[in-house]
Amino acid sequence: MRSEEELLELNVKPGWKKGTKLTFQQKGDERPGHIPADMVFIIDEKPHARFKRDGDNLLLTKRLSLGDALCGTEFQVQTLDGRAITVSTKDEVVTPHTSKIIRGEGMPISKQPGSRGNLVIKFDVAFPRQLNSSQKEQIRSVLPQAV
Repeated sequence: MRSEEELLELNVKPGWKKGTKLTFQQKGDERPGHIPADMVFIIDEKPHARFKRDGDNLLLTKRLSLGDALCGTEFQVQTLDGRAITVSTKDEVVTPHTSKIIRGEGMPISKQPGSRGNLVIKFDVAFPRQLNSSQKEQIRSVLPQAV
């Protein structure tokens, strides 16, 4: 019996999911009179600072002030591949738990080269904790009353 080293190269494709297995047949331990074992590598994912993966989609939470949620805003999102895309909410009112889908800006789909999942932006609207009387009057004067 002797130890032997061999360099194996793993070609991990963009978009592979956690749990994907790569098998190198008969590259594992050997014993006299037995077929060498297979060596199996299992893909894992590291957490990302901004994005969370959901299948082929990427999830991003974006916090908006109440003013930006009501009046609209534009902001930049840097994609995983380093591009900056502009996202606008100027034509809509963002309510708590609203989501916006940016098609084709998610994870690469390994079984469909050139295809990508979606980027799903979930909005978290920051409501003020307190308002003084003057602020309340100003808000009531510009917002429609409930029907």
